Amino acid sequence: MFVLLTSRPGQFHTEPTDGITAVEAYDYVFYGKRTARFVIAELAADTKVRIREDTPPGVVNLVSTRFLDKYATLDAARDALRQLASFGSMDITLVPVPVAVDGRP
Repeated sequence: MFVLLTSRPGQFHTEPTDGITAVEAYDYVFYGKRTARFVIAELAADTKVRIREDTPPGVVNLVSTRFLDKYATLDAARDALRQLASFGSMDITLVPVPVAVDGRP
């Protein structure tokens, strides 16, 4: 099972926890500016995702993966991400970025 995790620079970032392994990561570039990072992560079982605000006081929330859309295959998750990143003729690009060896974005 796969899920999409989203981070927005300067606002919040999503951190995988135990049971979640980042597989691929993409920067979402909107008219030349990176506005988000999407991570396709493999989900071993329902767990919680850590969402950390980037601005003080840096609130941290744990959100159940039950609330996330799930995809049966990596290709299905990629297709969902492509659909999120396309809207008419807008200049939107997904740029692949490396995933750390430990499966963290």
